Amino acid sequence: MEQTSRTRKKNAALALQELGERLVKLSNENIKLIDLPVALHQAVLLAKALKKHGPRDRQMQYIGALMRKCDPLPIQEALQRIEQRLPKRTPARRKQGP
Repeated sequence: MEQTSRTRKKNAALALQELGERLVKLSNENIKLIDLPVALHQAVLLAKALKKHGPRDRQMQYIGALMRKCDPLPIQEALQRIEQRLPKRTPARRKQGP
């Protein structure tokens, strides 16, 4: 039986938390398009509403914990499909003076 190192476990947890960050950045309409477990869906909506960094960071850790309990592959695939449809944001250019 192969044991996974603590570093690999942490990296996997961080990857799931980053996936949760991507979910939080979506609009509510796009979040509805993804088949999420109820608890994860509610946690994502709550994270979107939180403005202060401390509570939001704790909520993101909670989302990461919920992501570890479900299969992330369908969520990743749905996110990729949605993100491919979204227009890319480009930084606004400043006008040059006369």
